Amino acid sequence: MQSEYILEMEDIKKSFVSNKVLDGVSIAIKPGEVRALMGENGAGKSTLMKILGGIYHADTGLIKINGEPVVINTVDDARRYGISFIHQEISNVPSMNLAENFFLGREPKKKNHLVDTKKMHEETRKALDVLGIRLETTRLIQGLSIAQQQMLEIARAINENARIIIMDEPTASLANDEVSDLFNQIRRLKEKNVAILYISHRLEETFQICDTVTVLRDGQFIGTKNTAETNDKELISMMVGREFKDMYGNERAVGGDVVMEVEHLSSAYVKDVTFTLRKGEILGLSGLVGAGRTETALAIFGIDKVTSGTIKMNGKLVKIKCPEDAIRAGIALVPEDRKSQGLFLCHSIATNLTFQVLREFIYRLHVDRKKEKEIVETYKTKLSIRMASIDQLAQELSGGNQQKVVISKWLANKPQVIIMDEPTRGIDVGAKAEIYKLMSDLTKEGVSIIMISSELPEIINHSSRIAVMSEGRLVKILDPAQDKISQEIVMSYAVEGGTE
Repeated sequence: MQSEYILEMEDIKKSFVSNKVLDGVSIAIKPGEVRALMGENGAGKSTLMKILGGIYHADTGLIKINGEPVVINTVDDARRYGISFIHQEISNVPSMNLAENFFLGREPKKKNHLVDTKKMHEETRKALDVLGIRLETTRLIQGLSIAQQQMLEIARAINENARIIIMDEPTASLANDEVSDLFNQIRRLKEKNVAILYISHRLEETFQICDTVTVLRDGQFIGTKNTAETNDKELISMMVGREFKDMYGNERAVGGDVVMEVEHLSSAYVKDVTFTLRKGEILGLSGLVGAGRTETALAIFGIDKVTSGTIKMNGKLVKIKCPEDAIRAGIALVPEDRKSQGLFLCHSIATNLTFQVLREFIYRLHVDRKKEKEIVETYKTKLSIRMASIDQLAQELSGGNQQKVVISKWLANKPQVIIMDEPTRGIDVGAKAEIYKLMSDLTKEGVSIIMISSELPEIINHSSRIAVMSEGRLVKILDPAQDKISQEIVMSYAVEGGTE
């Protein structure tokens, strides 16, 4: 008898040495179903999917495809059973073109065993056309956005006749219009009876695109809900194991005197940007990808060259030609990509956290280890950083704790202004709430924050004011105390440059 489920994973267990990561997890997915897999970092979501994708092997348990037991020991095994894994960090080869990446590892061959380049480009073109992707197959990957690379991965999965597609945080680096494009492609896959396993920390996406949601906590199955029959509070409670209060807090930070003035700032990427930042406020910087949000931050911080305009701190003109100038002026930057730009992953938490304040405990050739430890312990306590020891490697921490280390590194330097670029990207709901609380606490201490975010609920609920950018220009500053604000209004300025 044909099973109603395309995929069943039964009593899956997995341990790494003495650490039990999965403890008897079972799920079942129907053809054409979009199943969200949710839980805090360390809940076991990615491990479960890596077992399905052939990257890990379960210690015990059973996997069935269309009701038949299968053994998946390798990625090739998974592919043979129609399983495709689209990872959060896409590993394309930047120096190769679309067609070469599309067929990487499975290149078609001629009778003489040489690669059939013509067939590669023809097949890639057909696959891209199915999804309505208008990109030249000869174009190098290094010139593509993350969104475009993800679409290429989806096209490749369809070309391989994937019946089950795993998507790990697919929207982590996408703006709202790109998310909409991705969701349209997911709906097309549903119509073809392709099952989607969707790992995400973003609750609003779960309700938009997923039919069902399975929650894991501490490696255990907590429950599966129909998204139409649940709500965000119930899911968060399932994830964290306790009643969860309002994620954004009850108070919106109110600014005081002006601490930073940016006037007519221009660089190669932004034009005539003007705004003020008040003491103790969170200025949200919103807009589509490519609107100039990050580029504005890079210009202020001295990474991108400023071609015209001025920056004042506390009423005094400051000249920022490099990051060192910005740091001396009291400005810090928490970058979007914490792993490659914010941390030394192969070094200890202590090294990462104290990097900006070495002068406080290194005197000539003498290193004051006691002072170094005091600094680390101060911020470990203040930010509730969960670590085995201060000598633990940064790469071993969860995404939320890595973010806290990056923030701590700058807080140790006592900045007046912190620019946070996508501060909650890729971290779970519990860690998000902790980051929001930390930001609120910092504003109460008088620190001013510029928050760049692609998540409109984050921008709307956690900003004192909202500066919307479009095509390299700041087109509108919205104040919740005076202006009507909704996702539609913010998007109208971002898309149309201010025409509602």
